[in-house]
Amino acid sequence: MMGRVISESGGLFRSPTLFFRECVRLGIDSAPLVLIVGIFTGAVTGWQGHYQLEGYMPFDLIGPATFKTLVLELGPVLTALIIAGRVSASIAAELGSMKVTEQIDALESMAISSIRYLALPRIAAMTFMMPVLVVQAIFVALMGASFVLTFFLGLTAVQFWGLIPNFFELYDIFSGLFKALLFGFSSAVIGCYIGFRTTGGAEGVGASTILAFVWACLAILILDFLLAMMLF
Repeated sequence: MMGRVISESGGLFRSPTLFFRECVRLGIDSAPLVLIVGIFTGAVTGWQGHYQLEGYMPFDLIGPATFKTLVLELGPVLTALIIAGRVSASIAAELGSMKVTEQIDALESMAISSIRYLALPRIAAMTFMMPVLVVQAIFVALMGASFVLTFFLGLTAVQFWGLIPNFFELYDIFSGLFKALLFGFSSAVIGCYIGFRTTGGAEGVGASTILAFVWACLAILILDFLLAMMLF
């Protein structure tokens, strides 16, 4: 399947409407869920950072520690896992339904490539939109951490934000976004692959939906470990 996706990738530029439609459906429509997860992820990270550093290190280091944790790990990974539950399963269900009802066979019989028309826009859109969603999640997570620490735990905004520029490294941003790029790509590819292989009617569609979510989550976690070894 990946061979066909690569060979037919030029078709993406001939039908940009499909790509933008999938960007809205898979990416922008996922933003509210991602933002909610980001806020509470940042809040928990800030609270746990305060608990773990209390009595051991200055509270001024909570901001940089939270920033590093969200940018390098929690932001990309948790966002990707949420998207795997929403997007990978959704892609597998859609394509699986089309497969068992022979709509994909009908496209092929009319000389319309199912890979170019169905898989390529979804894979490209998710690969492009995942870093965008991760950036949004990290931003609101930092806001959530700042809110919890300043309103509930007595820190000042200067204590939280003051040392972050001293620990800021562009390489960390690159690493987090590169992770997000691969996570989005793998989630969409797995959803498409399992969807195209669906058999067995409605029961098979349900099984493919669960399978896509499970394999997408496993792929994200395995990729996270491999990228951690490569990048750091």
